[in-house]
Parts: sequence; C-alpha cells; structure tokens
Amino acid sequence: MGSNGERPALLVQVRSASLGYAGRPVLTDINLDIRQGDYVGIVGPNGSGKTTLLRSVLGLLRPVSGVVTRFAGVSVGYVPQRDTVDPTYPLTVLDIVLMGLYCRVGALRRISRADHDASMEALGHVGLADQSDRPFRALSGGQRQRVLLARALAGRPSLLLMDEPTNGMDLPAEHSMMLLVDHLRREHGLTVVMVSHLLNTVVNHVDSVLMVGEGRIRFGAVSEMVSEPVLAALYAMDVQVAQVGSRTVVMPAGRAEGKSDDAD
Repeated sequence: MGSNGERPALLVQVRSASLGYAGRPVLTDINLDIRQGDYVGIVGPNGSGKTTLLRSVLGLLRPVSGVVTRFAGVSVGYVPQRDTVDPTYPLTVLDIVLMGLYCRVGALRRISRADHDASMEALGHVGLADQSDRPFRALSGGQRQRVLLARALAGRPSLLLMDEPTNGMDLPAEHSMMLLVDHLRREHGLTVVMVSHLLNTVVNHVDSVLMVGEGRIRFGAVSEMVSEPVLAALYAMDVQVAQVGSRTVVMPAGRAEGKSDDAD
C-alpha cells in the first residue's frame, strides 16, 4: 500500500490472455497485475512457458488473444540469458552497455557525453566501472552477466525483466548476483520480475512467486506459494520444504536433511 493507503501504481496488466507462438497458445486465460515495487520470481518446469510469459510482458510476443498492457511512462530494462550474446564480437564492456541506449537514441545517432556518463554510472552500480575498456569476451561468466545488467540499467528503467540471470554461474557468482539485484531494488526503487529454474535461489530473495505449469499460472506471496502441496502439484513429484538457518530449502521428499537440489 502507498503512504495514503492506495495500492502501488500498475505497470503491466494482463487480462484474459492466451500467450504463445504462431497462433498456438502455450499459456491460456492469463490474468496478472505487476505493480510498482513488486519483486517477482517466475518458476516452473522446463518448457512450461516461463520465458513465453516474460517475452509477452516485454512486448516481444503479441498475445494470441486477450490484452497485455504496459502503461504509459513505464520504462523497461531487459537482462537476457548470458548465452544470447555472442562473446566473439570485438566489443568492449562499455560498447555492450551503450547498446542499452540504442532503443532511445537510435543505433545510428552519435553517442553523447550524457549517454556515456549514464553507461559508466550503470557500470558503477554493478561494480565494473574500472573494466569499461576491457573486451567483453575476456570477462568471466559472472562479470558478463553483470555487464548485461548494467546495459539494462543504463536506460534508468522502472521495470527490470530478467531471464535466468544466474544461468551457468557457480555458487559464489550466483549469490553475488542475487545480492546485487536485491541492493539495486532497494536503492533505486526498481520493480523486478525474474525467470529462474533455480527455485531455492529465487524463493530466498523475491517477495512473490508466479508459478507456471500446465498452461496456467498461479501467483502469490512466497509464504503462500512455497508449500509442499503447491510445489508437489507444480513439479509432479513429492517435495519437502524445510528451513536451514534463515533459508528456505526445497528438496525432493526423502533426501537427507541439509542436502538439496534445485527443483527444475
């Protein structure tokens, strides 16, 4: 609720939508509100439609039916999976970040000092300002993903959409990335929607979980959604939800306590 008891502003609204490709729905009867300040994790089995939903919110996919509305004034930053960027191109870190401004300034327009400063500021937010002249291909996997996050931040978005932001990272890099997203959300008031197959990672950071399965979605607070009956139905297997210190851990039922695999 806002300071006057009002609900936060709507950024994206999906109503009675079927979402998919070439006229064939992957998801049907989708209704969803994304509001200012939301921190949402989209989870579900592989191939269930998580990225389809994200691409529809982004505007890259037109709904098969129904309506997906992004309200006026909502600026969007998008962080794709790392392997969608070819690291063999001879581009510097700064070149990659500047790409985040092309949709606003035009790919053929000369980059201004303000554009350069905005890109360097974004690199500063992710701790890579001192790497701006390095070849993108020379970075580690975790550093590359931070550069893609900086590219999304360069346009000063109000809504940040992330597709598997920790894909392929080792545990320290994954932990560092998630803490960085938490920090940026708090410090800059970002609304964050994140697709991830790493259930144990997501549920310990986001406020709300959007579960995708069998062509439908279910959306609610972490406390509501991360329960054994709900997750067992989503993944079609028996699961156990436990607390290990301050962390919530989801594991296949019957595993030894304290050991877990991420549910995919």
